[in-house]
Amino acid sequence: MTDPRKIVLVGMPGSGKSTLGKELAAKLNSPFYDLDDLIEEKEGKSIAEIFSEKGEGYFRNLETSVLGETLLLEQAFILATGGGAPCYNDNMNLVNSHAVSVYLDVPLNHILDRLNQTQIEVRPLFSGLETAEIILKLKNMYVERNRYYEKAKIKLSGEDISPELLIAEWMPFLKTKP
Repeated sequence: MTDPRKIVLVGMPGSGKSTLGKELAAKLNSPFYDLDDLIEEKEGKSIAEIFSEKGEGYFRNLETSVLGETLLLEQAFILATGGGAPCYNDNMNLVNSHAVSVYLDVPLNHILDRLNQTQIEVRPLFSGLETAEIILKLKNMYVERNRYYEKAKIKLSGEDISPELLIAEWMPFLKTKP
């Protein structure tokens, strides 16, 4: 059953899930979790190391496992997923069955501006790519992933998505609390 106290942020890499999640958690006095951080903590390795040593398939199964464990927590929380998390192993339906999902639909040009070189280096799907290749990859990812993101219960679009905007969209879900 959906717990409206649990908010899960989904969207493209660089859409601001972690940044907004931390701001939202502070405003709501809720814990904030980053799914990638939880995975790294569990494995004792970085996401890049997991990808290179065990492959994307292993990573995606681990991601689903950690996501499922997190969604079963009893308390309220804000969770930022990795950009691909909703797109594998029926994860978006898993999220929607336990939490209020929020899709941050940020224009690709703003995502590219946010993904500076340091951030690119820690993202295995972009490592070693030139700017033109990153733009093409982002466009292809958006096309492939958008159908999963669109299943979110709340969709926020634009470049200036704020915690206040999200809270306003989220409030009606609290009225239907189980």
